[in-house]
Amino acid sequence: MTEEERRAVVAEFDRAVNMTARELEGWLATDESRAVGQKDDGGESTGHASGRRIVELLRARRSALTDQDYAHMRKVVGYVHRHLAQRPSGDVRETRWRYSLMNWGHDPLKSG
Repeated sequence: MTEEERRAVVAEFDRAVNMTARELEGWLATDESRAVGQKDDGGESTGHASGRRIVELLRARRSALTDQDYAHMRKVVGYVHRHLAQRPSGDVRETRWRYSLMNWGHDPLKSG
């Protein structure tokens, strides 16, 4: 991956993830966060595990990121974009749709 490609991935990730590491970490500790998402064998959901990884990525020095980190950042961007396109009608404040997005670091109700 070229340096230009890495910069593009980081820029897309920064646009998709609108929660801070602290906000996301707090959210991941809630029952609502643990209740949503696809789970294998009743364990942690894919989104919840991704959220923990996103917290690490948000706190990491950009110069220390690995190819696997960039691959996960791309996965996050893809998920957020796909999921936003499926927005349900009406008030989404207390919906599984919003909670799932928040596990991936994006709160659709947060401005900025």
